Order: sequence, then structure tokens, then C-alpha cells
Amino acid sequence: MAKGITKDQIVAAALDVLDEQGIGGLTVRALAARLDVRAPALYWHMRDKQEMLDEMGTVVHRRVAQALSESSLGTGWRDGLSALAHALRSEYLLHRDGARTFSAARLTDAEVLRAQEPVLAQLTAAGFDIAGAADALDLVTAFVVGFVVEEQKHRQSAEAGEARLSLDGLGETAPLVKAAEEARDRGDKRFERQLRILLEGIAAGLDG
Repeated sequence: MAKGITKDQIVAAALDVLDEQGIGGLTVRALAARLDVRAPALYWHMRDKQEMLDEMGTVVHRRVAQALSESSLGTGWRDGLSALAHALRSEYLLHRDGARTFSAARLTDAEVLRAQEPVLAQLTAAGFDIAGAADALDLVTAFVVGFVVEEQKHRQSAEAGEARLSLDGLGETAPLVKAAEEARDRGDKRFERQLRILLEGIAAGLDG
């Protein structure tokens, strides 16, 4: 086993490569170069790139679980879902292409799921059946993934100095599109506003 590298070292190096080069640059060759080993040495620990992505995602979701266990979930189900949303967003934003990379990971540690138990308990105590509680978790997770994918795309475009799409070609034929684009903010305020709308929708589903 070349230079005694461990799975933990491989995952840590893979996260570094991701931060530097993005998901497109995260290859077995780039990772091997980072660790100063030959590519076959990595296959002692992981069968392929997907398994590497799964291990990376599991590490990140362990941090999400840790953040949830350390946060105050409040007394209502909205508090628990909000805490989950904030923990996911914070961890995804720590890494370049974080939402794209980690949201599709297949978790390799069932213990990571234990952090959902208190949130599910809040939901079922409020009257959600278990299927509805699971739907609520899935909806919040999907919202965060989509939000952060867009957030990171715009951030990376700005850092690269890429020009924004000009709406001049629309002329006066789509004034509402122009107004909406000008009014569309990005960042924490937008996240909080849209999360609130989502939670209100979930509550309406319960009441219905």
C-alpha cells in the first residue's frame, strides 16, 4: 500500500482538489498527483470515483449531523427544519461545487442519519404522519441543494469576472422579466425569505 496512505487521507486530499479545481478537475489522476502516489494505489481503498464521492459526501454530512446535534432545535417543527436547512447550506458552501458534489452522494455511514431523529420527532409530534415528515425533510433538502447550486454558480462566475447576461435584447417586450431580475437578490436574505415560504407551504399541507 503506497506510502501507507489511508482512506481518510484520500478523502481529505479529494476535498482539497475539489476546492482548488472544482468537480470537473476532481479526477483520480489529479488526486494521485496530490498525494504523490500512482493512481492504482488509490484503488486499494476505493473502487472508483463514485465511491470516492460517496466517502467525501459522508464526511460532509457527518459535519451536518454534528452541527444539528449541537444546535438548538427549538420547540417547534419549523425550528428543526430551519436548523437542518442552515446546517446543510453552511457545509455545502464550505467547498467549491459543494451542493452539486455532495447532494448526490450515497452515504456510507448509517449513523449520519441519526441526526434526523429529533427533527422527525418534532414533525410527528406536530401531527405529521411519518410519510409527511419524510416529505418535509426531502423538500427542505431539495430546496437547499437547488439554492446553493445557483448560489455557487453565480459566485464562481463573479470571481471569474464573467459578464452577466444582458437583458437589453428584450427591449420593452418583457418589462416584468427585467423588473424581476433587478429585484432578485442573492444571499442570506433571499435564503431566509424563500425558506420561510417553503415552511409555510409545508404547514399548509399539514392543515389541509
